[in-house]
Amino acid sequence: MKRKTRAATAIALSVGIVGGGIWAATAFIDQQQTLLIERCTAAVGADEHRLDPEQASNAALIAAVSIDRGLQARAATIGIATSVQESKLRNIDYGDTAGPDSRGLFQQRPSQGWGTEAQVMDPVYAANRFYQELEKFDYVTMEVTDAAQKVQRSAYPKAYADHEPEGRAYASALTGNSPAAVNCILKRTETAGDPERVISQLEEQFGDQNIQAEALGNEVHVSASNTLGWAVAQWAVANAKSQSSVAVSHSGLQWDRKAQAWKQASTEDGKVIITLARSNGEG
Repeated sequence: MKRKTRAATAIALSVGIVGGGIWAATAFIDQQQTLLIERCTAAVGADEHRLDPEQASNAALIAAVSIDRGLQARAATIGIATSVQESKLRNIDYGDTAGPDSRGLFQQRPSQGWGTEAQVMDPVYAANRFYQELEKFDYVTMEVTDAAQKVQRSAYPKAYADHEPEGRAYASALTGNSPAAVNCILKRTETAGDPERVISQLEEQFGDQNIQAEALGNEVHVSASNTLGWAVAQWAVANAKSQSSVAVSHSGLQWDRKAQAWKQASTEDGKVIITLARSNGEG
C-alpha cells in the first residue's frame, strides 16, 4: 500500500513539474511578446535605418507607386525622404501653423490645389500627386532636398536633406535594387490574413498592369522576377504586420516572421509567395 502511495505521489509530482515547466515556458514567451518592440529595418551597405511597421508600410507604398509610374529609384528616395520630413511617414489628418489645412503623408494642402481633403488623405492618391509634380522637372540630376523643395515649397527648404540616408536605403530596398534588405521584427499575428485584400493592395499600389497575383489557400502567389520580384517581396515584408503575413519567399530566400530574418529556402523561380496566418497568434 505504501509503495502505491509513493508511486502515486511521484507521478503527481512529475505531472506538476512538467505542467509547471510548460506554464513557465508559456509565460516566458508571452512576456517576450509583450516586451518586444516591433520595428522594420532597411540595411543597405553599412547603413541600417529603423522604422516602425506603420512607417515601413507607408514607405513601401510610396516606392510601389513610383514603380507603377515607371520612375527611377531616385524618385522613391525623394518621395520617402519628403514624407519623413512632412509627416514622419504617417497619414496624419492635421496640419500646423504654416499649413493649417495640410493633410496626409506629404502634408498636401487642399487650399493650394493638391486635391480635396479626402483625396490627399488617400495615400495612393497623395503619392501619385507628389510624383506628378516631381515629373515636371529633371529630378534625377538634382540634390534630393532641392527636388523635394521644388515640389513642396516648404518654409524649411533644406530640412529634407536630413532624411536622405534613410530615404535612399528604403528606396533601394523597396524598389528591388537591394535584395533581402528589409527585415521586420514583429509580434505574433493578431488576426488571420486575407489573400484577396493583399492582392487588392498590390494591384492598387504597383498597378494591375505590373502585378499578376492569385490566391492559393492562405498564400498569395505573385509572378515577378528580378528587381520587381524583390520590390514585391520586400513590400510584403514591410506590410507583414497589417496583412498578418508569416513568411515571404523569393529567389532562394524566405523571410520568416518567427525567425525574424531572411534565410535560405527552396523557392519557385519567378515567383513571390506571401504566406498569411490562418488564425491569430501565429509567428
